[in-house]
Amino acid sequence: MSCLGNIVWLIFGGFIVAAGYIIGGALLCLTIIGIPFGIQSIKLGIATLAPFGKEVTRVERDNGFLFLVMDVIWIVLFGWEIALAHLISAFFLAITIIGIPFAIQHVKLLPVALFPYQYKLE
Repeated sequence: MSCLGNIVWLIFGGFIVAAGYIIGGALLCLTIIGIPFGIQSIKLGIATLAPFGKEVTRVERDNGFLFLVMDVIWIVLFGWEIALAHLISAFFLAITIIGIPFAIQHVKLLPVALFPYQYKLE
């Protein structure tokens, strides 16, 4: 079932979401300061190609302060807009019964879009 869901996801907008993440990440990688954010954005793009059958997990790290600072910078510059786009997409998809599974996937991507250094989709 997750294979079928991923195929339908890609056809009806998932590819565009993933392409947006990957293109944005590639543009961020053009600057030295943007490379860490660009890499995270590209990882998000790859993860959003097939969200069905994956779980959001918290990443355990020893040096948490640097990643906390990176998450704060991410939220201020990019994260809140991306999370808001996922939330609005989930709202409009949840209006129809057919769109509910896709709305759930957008809601699942919210913590990863807000805190890419703390959560990952696997």
